[in-house]
Amino acid sequence: MFKRWQFWVGLLISIIFLSLALRGLKLGDFWQAVKSANYWWILPGVAVYFVGVWVRAWRWHYLLGPIKKIPTRTMFPVTCIGYMGNNIYPARAGEVLRAIILKRREGVPVSASLATVIVERIFDGVVMLGFVFVNLPELARLAAADSGFVGDLQTLSLWGAGIFAAALLVFLLAAMFPHLTARLGQWFIDRLLPKRLREKTGAIMHKFLDGLASLRSPFNVLMVFVTSVLIWLLETGKYWFVMHAFDFEVSFFALMLMNGVVNLATTIPSAPGYIGTFDAPGIAVLAAYGVPQPIAAGYTLVLHVALWLPITALGAFYLAREGIRWSDSLRAEV
Repeated sequence: MFKRWQFWVGLLISIIFLSLALRGLKLGDFWQAVKSANYWWILPGVAVYFVGVWVRAWRWHYLLGPIKKIPTRTMFPVTCIGYMGNNIYPARAGEVLRAIILKRREGVPVSASLATVIVERIFDGVVMLGFVFVNLPELARLAAADSGFVGDLQTLSLWGAGIFAAALLVFLLAAMFPHLTARLGQWFIDRLLPKRLREKTGAIMHKFLDGLASLRSPFNVLMVFVTSVLIWLLETGKYWFVMHAFDFEVSFFALMLMNGVVNLATTIPSAPGYIGTFDAPGIAVLAAYGVPQPIAAGYTLVLHVALWLPITALGAFYLAREGIRWSDSLRAEV
């Protein structure tokens, strides 16, 4: 793992973001903010977060419905394993890990599962951008007073909106016109790949298109979107509970903006656990709202740990219960 260039690039990016997050920070004041926090507030935050994870499992169950009906209670442990994998392995390997485990447990093709995972990520991105755009007037005010990271958020949001909108459109069209998409995909496969790879690649493409079947119904698309909004509102609820552990207060809409910004930033490659890419933008947004830097840094660090540790521990428990580990033999199943 450590020899892979992706790991080293991600580590370098994390170091850059951490240097931005810690620049000018007075460690004594930061430590005082962390020591004086009332950590009992984390407990309801964790409870709300796991309700959101259960809704994520239901959304995945819903997306996989046209392929195979799998109960949400079965999907929940697999979902936890996936998020654990994203937290400790580079390159979001947890997405592949949960697809492999679902194949082992339920016989769902990996390519079909990955199609639904990509759909999840696209809808998550759309909702995150929605959180930013709901607060666009406030963002404009903050940007006018900040020439740094927050000042660039409007431009970054516009670029992100274009990228996610284009991706969503492509997937919707592929879902609505599967036969045309398959013919077009096969045309490229026949012309770009060696003959020995064409049959296997074509089969993977067809299974991938099967994974988009849930998007053929406008009602299904609406259900996935509404569920995605609920998921991220619940996660913002965790931000709100953890905020009460510290000596500051901002509005729920401000935390929605922070949630949208930090989760869009975590799409940037980084070290496992989104080190730096979560923290720097989170501190920047809070500082733009007038929260003192030591308190903003203490809150963001505690929030990051509270988001990372419980789901990672539960996912590791479920993975151990499966009796498998992320190894070369497991990767070969992709």
